[in-house]
Amino acid sequence: MARLLLVAQGARLRGWAAAARDEYLARMPRGYAVQCVDQVPRGARIVALDERGEALTSAQFASLLARWAGAQAATAFVVGGPDGLDTQTRKGAERLLRLSSLTLPHALAQVVLAEQLYRAATRLTGHPYHRE
Repeated sequence: MARLLLVAQGARLRGWAAAARDEYLARMPRGYAVQCVDQVPRGARIVALDERGEALTSAQFASLLARWAGAQAATAFVVGGPDGLDTQTRKGAERLLRLSSLTLPHALAQVVLAEQLYRAATRLTGHPYHRE
């Protein structure tokens, strides 16, 4: 089972964003549950979401998720707060990924990340959500 974490730094989400994020996370297929936490646990693989990160297609993101799904370590997707990520988080990350070339507010970034995790997991489990 994939041990996936969504680590949100900074302010709490407003109701609309929390509801949208949680809707996607509640729909995750068996084996791909995502837990929302405030801090990265020791030993977790860190994937930092950063506007300067690598751009992936949804198919490429699903392939990465498939590789990480069977690993012992949890995979922590870190979304920065209103001021972005600190240098230490970026330097400590195994991967820097970008959700968009556009600057996204941190609340919307969490919603987009949740949707992409859902899209990748459904693709990997043969669900028809993802369309090519």
